[in-house]
Amino acid sequence: KMSNKNIFIIGGNSGIGFEMVNMLNNGQNNIYVGSRTEKSTANITGVHYLSFDATDKTPQLKALPETLDGLAYCPGTVRLKPFQRISMNEFQEDFEINVLGAVNVIQACLKRLKKSKDGASILLFSTVAVGTGMPFHSSVASAKAAVEGLTRSLAAEFAPRIRVNAIAPSITDTPLARDLLSGDDKRKAAADRHPMKRIGNPRDVAGLAVHLLTDTSAHITGQVISVDGGLGVIRTFR
Repeated sequence: KMSNKNIFIIGGNSGIGFEMVNMLNNGQNNIYVGSRTEKSTANITGVHYLSFDATDKTPQLKALPETLDGLAYCPGTVRLKPFQRISMNEFQEDFEINVLGAVNVIQACLKRLKKSKDGASILLFSTVAVGTGMPFHSSVASAKAAVEGLTRSLAAEFAPRIRVNAIAPSITDTPLARDLLSGDDKRKAAADRHPMKRIGNPRDVAGLAVHLLTDTSAHITGQVISVDGGLGVIRTFR
């Protein structure tokens, strides 16, 4: 059943988060979106907006209801550079947005999540580059590896009241990946790297995200699930 869930999506204004908002906003859920700007969700009926910055140490969450049934943390970074050209500040920034931002918001929302009648669900995001080494991914892969460790640790600590899972996508056609997909050559090369021979779209990932945030996945916790067109685990030899 999926009735009257209070779900808070951080970074719900674009890409995968925005697709999640549209899929979950079915008249049965109360959707709260936290992001720096309201632009995309401003005119969607049934969606409540909170001004939220992932790097803010004390997020203002008074507008949230007393009980939360789902929490998704979508902000991330895609900083692909040769290792020797990544500054310590850039490593730190990636860690702050991907890991500490998630820690901060989970701590701020924990009391609300614990009040969920049927048990709550937390969803985080990793990357295929944690499980599969890829050049130029050292900073983002390090940060997202910490997200995977956080996912499993919290799943153990919060069981059985709160489930915690993560999704590890490969490159997805979102604003965050715009520079990596600028031009037909780059898009074709990215698509060809995948056994499925295409780039993921936000809906590919959001479908699983909605499943993990709602009761249809009530027996799934502590998992990092890939949505990567097979890139992380299979090779197709022709």
